[in-house]
Amino acid sequence: MWNLSNSLSLLRAPLACLFLFESTALRLTAIVLAMVTDIVDGYLARRNRTATRLGAILDPAMDKFFVLFALIIFSLENRLEAWQAATMLSRDFALCLFGMYLSWSGHWQSFAFRAIRWGKITTALQFTVLIGLTLGTTFPWYLYTTFVLFGLLALHELLQYKSLLSK
Repeated sequence: MWNLSNSLSLLRAPLACLFLFESTALRLTAIVLAMVTDIVDGYLARRNRTATRLGAILDPAMDKFFVLFALIIFSLENRLEAWQAATMLSRDFALCLFGMYLSWSGHWQSFAFRAIRWGKITTALQFTVLIGLTLGTTFPWYLYTTFVLFGLLALHELLQYKSLLSK
């Protein structure tokens, strides 16, 4: 079902394209608008009771697309090393592992997709780092390793949620 919340999620794809321009103002605008659409789409879906399975998948997928696109641009500009980008995507790797587990175990159709705490925290930290990178901030190595920890915590949270649903 298509609704306003899903449309707001989809807006993050063209916002990511603003990273093609080497303009600090455009990039900051894109990040702020991506953050706002991320907050508003979830709020509207809950308030209007229009949350859909499509939206539960589209919203985080657009977050991931936005972050991945920005990381690729920063990597191409030599403002981010490959290992740093990889750590920022480690939560997404954990989610892929969980998705494969759901597929292989035959639970994909029955799984109730929803936002998880460590996913929200990781996304907030990713957007914060993108703002810093846009402004030319250099982050210490241990900040990037935090993403790996958050990825493991997200996977643990998903597995716990799955086991609760199975009972």
